[in-house]
Amino acid sequence: MMMPKIKGLYAITPDWTDTEKLLHATRSLLEGGASAIQYRNKSDDVALQHAQASELIQLCHSFKVPLIINDNLRLADLTDADGLHLGAEDASIREARFILGPDKIIGISCYDRLDRAKEAEQQGAGYVAFGSFFASPTKPNAVNAPLFLLEEAKRVLHIPVVAIGGITLDNANLLVKAGADAVAVISALYESNDLHASAANFTSLFHRPDQIQ
Repeated sequence: MMMPKIKGLYAITPDWTDTEKLLHATRSLLEGGASAIQYRNKSDDVALQHAQASELIQLCHSFKVPLIINDNLRLADLTDADGLHLGAEDASIREARFILGPDKIIGISCYDRLDRAKEAEQQGAGYVAFGSFFASPTKPNAVNAPLFLLEEAKRVLHIPVVAIGGITLDNANLLVKAGADAVAVISALYESNDLHASAANFTSLFHRPDQIQ
């Protein structure tokens, strides 16, 4: 599958051990317009991670959407996932690119650091992520990033810029207006009473006339 650039709604999975529940919820998000899925599972159950990631890849590909693995280079390699997202304590871009090959998406968490983003782009990252922009229930102690960082990043970078951290439908448009190419969301999607509608509402933020670039 040709890898698209990261754009729009970037959904990140919660740590659910119920695979059928996870697949059903993710399908609803894809039907609602999610343009990328990140599999994030911090469980020690390697077999569960492999099984869930493998099934998610098949599901995502049926919608022509990439499945990106969070932090786990080995899992990304074993499942032939579409990409890998790396944090500060994870493998280097060089190592990930060597193992995964030239065509996979590699994203980098840059927190509140534009210098880290510039370096990541030079090293071949496919996108960079900044945040947390708002209080996050997933990472309550996350670094806080200012909105103007998105504007600065868009001026100097040539790869997609992703915003993450405490994003809801009430605040996402602030990030899109500031220049975010995509918003990465966990709780406001997977904990929603209507996942399809939530995904559609987030997706619509990128198709408003004032957001056309």
